[in-house]
Amino acid sequence: MIVPVALYIVPTPIGNLGDLTPRAVEVLSAVSLIACEDTRHSGKLLSHFNITTRTMALHDHNERARAQWFIEKLQAGESVALISDAGTPLISDPGYHLVSQVREAGFQVSPLPGACAAITALSASGLPSDRFSFEGFLPAKDKARLDKLESLKEDSRTLIFYESPHRILPSLAALEQVFGAERPMVMARELTKTFETFLTGSISEIRAQVEADPNQQKGEIVLMCHGYTNADDDAIPAKALDTLKLLCTELPLKKAAALTAEIHGLKKNALYKLGLELDW
Repeated sequence: MIVPVALYIVPTPIGNLGDLTPRAVEVLSAVSLIACEDTRHSGKLLSHFNITTRTMALHDHNERARAQWFIEKLQAGESVALISDAGTPLISDPGYHLVSQVREAGFQVSPLPGACAAITALSASGLPSDRFSFEGFLPAKDKARLDKLESLKEDSRTLIFYESPHRILPSLAALEQVFGAERPMVMARELTKTFETFLTGSISEIRAQVEADPNQQKGEIVLMCHGYTNADDDAIPAKALDTLKLLCTELPLKKAAALTAEIHGLKKNALYKLGLELDW
């Protein structure tokens, strides 16, 4: 395969090596040079697919300075691929400055579709996906984390965060403090890997599960919070009421309310209370 001179943005697997696409293998094998976030980490992936293309490190600490070096390679007629440790480059990973400077230099930037933890998690979360905001990693320091969450408190979109194992408990505590204990949430962990898990419930419920189970404090984590809904708009939609009525014919009210809340993105306590008040 011969590829035109360009910078290729190539997503890599977020866990399962089988998710590297055939086209990605072809491009990584055909380019002259691969820019890697970590050459040792990426070397294992490339070796698995028998890709012998030369690699060069491109990370947060050297990206601005090294971008011109890659542009010179493009000017010399060498094609370049950009990969990160996992997922789609630039999504909470290096690459923005390189892509920006390559475009300014007049060279083509060609993206390949592929794995992205945020989109993978959202697609299976059951949370509203028509409008969402990817917020990356929350700040490491307590005050900055709380300030960030305060700025998002009344955002009506589904909010997506990445989090590291050693910060998951402080982040869940901050989310509960700012967003409230009852805000619906989904936590996805170790996506596409052997121990992939999804926890669904309110922020307080998920926090309790994570605190009680050290295994839930390991691996790569995606947190997704339901968007803000105004307390004045808490009327139960007709479709949700129909769902609750139908489920109550086969299930106890508490279970029916929980399932209805999950399906429609509502508060289960409000549904349970309504069920108690209505005489069907």
